[in-house]
Amino acid sequence: MMNPDGGDGDRPEAAGAGSSSAQQGHPTMEWRFAQVFGERAAGEDVQEVDIISAIEFDKSGDHLATGDRGGRVVLFERTDARDNASRREMERQDAPITRHPEFRYKSEFQSHEPEFDYLKSLEIEEKINKIRWCQTANNSLSLLSTNDKTIKYWKVQEKKVKQVSVMNLDSRSVGTGTTSSASTSSSRGLLPNGGCSDKSSFLNSDILFPPGGYPSLRLPVVVASQDVNLVARCRRVYAHAHDYHINSISTNSDGETYISADDLRINLWNLEINNQSFNIVDVKPPNMEDLTEVITCAEFHPTHCNTLAYSSSKGSIRLIDLRQSALCDNHSKIFEEHEAPGSRSFFTEIIASISDIKFSRDGRYILSRDYMTLKLWDLNMDSGPVSTFQVHEHLRPKLCDLYENDSIFDKFECCLSGDGLRVATGSYGNLFRVFGCTPGSTEATTLEASRNPMRRQIVNPTRPTRTLTSLARGVRRGGENQGVDANGNSFDFSTKLLHLAWHPTENSIACAAANSLYMYYA
Repeated sequence: MMNPDGGDGDRPEAAGAGSSSAQQGHPTMEWRFAQVFGERAAGEDVQEVDIISAIEFDKSGDHLATGDRGGRVVLFERTDARDNASRREMERQDAPITRHPEFRYKSEFQSHEPEFDYLKSLEIEEKINKIRWCQTANNSLSLLSTNDKTIKYWKVQEKKVKQVSVMNLDSRSVGTGTTSSASTSSSRGLLPNGGCSDKSSFLNSDILFPPGGYPSLRLPVVVASQDVNLVARCRRVYAHAHDYHINSISTNSDGETYISADDLRINLWNLEINNQSFNIVDVKPPNMEDLTEVITCAEFHPTHCNTLAYSSSKGSIRLIDLRQSALCDNHSKIFEEHEAPGSRSFFTEIIASISDIKFSRDGRYILSRDYMTLKLWDLNMDSGPVSTFQVHEHLRPKLCDLYENDSIFDKFECCLSGDGLRVATGSYGNLFRVFGCTPGSTEATTLEASRNPMRRQIVNPTRPTRTLTSLARGVRRGGENQGVDANGNSFDFSTKLLHLAWHPTENSIACAAANSLYMYYA
């Protein structure tokens, strides 16, 4: 199932080397294929339940989890030969890392099953919407997974297989009353468990007890063998707290709480309490006819446990502080880009809806993805995005067709590198794009989720153009990307790369193309 490319001797760029390379002109990375799991054979049909719907690295980068539309969670673990201690020592000495991150299949379990809400006559599908890792303890892995209505807290740990090593009786012939040598060697003066001094009339005549009973009768001994099984156990189920479909969950840096968000509300949970949550954001108007925007995504700050951000269908991002009030309807900051006069159309609000937001690792920036663009926001500058990256500008003439086939409502995810120097997001035709986001960078690479990621490389403009709305620091890149590949073939809108994740410490990306998980490194 796993197909690592072992013939490539090049090494990935270490996380610590990213800053120095950025200061030396930000060279464009050369991405290489690393591994694929669940690769389809030519002409093989994809089962709906096998399509990957969520991807998430843990904070260490040593584990990767995927969820699919069949409600399953699959875990992968890193298999690099070096252990963490030696690796940290190598990084401290600036020693080269000779191999890219390699992963192997670890385990899988059924997280959610299809359900039916009899009160609302509503089918609840088992599809995994989001996965978030929790803090680990006692060598066990903990994670949250959610479908449209129910969140579950899973603990996965290794259990040694237990076996019975000593049986009650030694081997003996039944019906004759004779004992084995092991029995005769024992003292006959004792009456162990099951022994009797004389034959009772109520005993089964087929089994004859010797005089004095069986001296070798003893309790079985259970011992743990060297064989180890991975066991997934559901520790908590958080249900019946959302009237609308859950679109995101996010764990807090305090390790004790997390948030869940649907279209109109955000709830705060304690991981240890599953029968109570606190509603901290509620955008539901008294009259639903007055509803103008909905919540699309929510994310905790990576280091400040009192700060979180949520995005809306109108293209705005609100930053809230949990210390201000119990119900955080008033935001502390809002980040939005005002549309240019005369540019409004029927599709303006649809394509402005933000499908995903991510904090940078240091918490200084927020990356947002709407249908057309990626935007990078500085938390200290709410006048507009620092940078805007064009992803689907070439599709603007086709918005009518995309609306007719519902593709315009596709929700693409985004991610940032651990060093904050690059961002990535998916597109159609199983393509994904990587942009350099440091000042002066013109890096804009288009890659395909296949064994040859560079084969559909599209020439990108080398000269950035300024945005109209984001002061002097904003730049646009990638806007001249046409809707065809290098061979002149149009993109296939039925194949889309919605889900991807960046390794937290290295330049490695995992992305999902239907039921296949591809991994690349640079």
